[in-house]
Amino acid sequence: MIDKKQVFVLAGWFIVSFAASGVGAVASVQAKSFYSQLVQPAWAPAPWLFGPVWTLLFGLMAIAAWLVWRHGGFRKNRLALSLFIVQLAVNSSWSWLFFAWQRGAMAFVDIVLLWILIAATAAAFWRVRPLAGALLIPYLLWVSFAMALNYSLWQSNPGILG
Repeated sequence: MIDKKQVFVLAGWFIVSFAASGVGAVASVQAKSFYSQLVQPAWAPAPWLFGPVWTLLFGLMAIAAWLVWRHGGFRKNRLALSLFIVQLAVNSSWSWLFFAWQRGAMAFVDIVLLWILIAATAAAFWRVRPLAGALLIPYLLWVSFAMALNYSLWQSNPGILG
């Protein structure tokens, strides 16, 4: 049974996760017009897909962090939850690098670092609670796809994403 404290902490992880999403969203205010100017690979998804996918992924991240927290709190799971927070910060910085500052190479380095941090977080979460690690797998897969898309866009648009 989940008590009030558990619900409060779950809400807290949602706030932390979606705050990171919000930081990235601020940088993405002009993303639609900017993104439409880029030469796109044939396999690029429709722009409307990004919002729903990221919303789902940030929700899964919050639940995963909460599941880990439930097994001993931050003190017992300091490494796993610290990795989680660091990957959220790196996730937020990607939107600034790519959309706001139009730095394709730096955004690519950021997303590679993000992928490594997600993989490390998923492994750390898995050791605490396998379901928590599994909840990060869709995120890792989406960032793998986004990494390939970032690279393709950067290479195809050197004048814009130089």
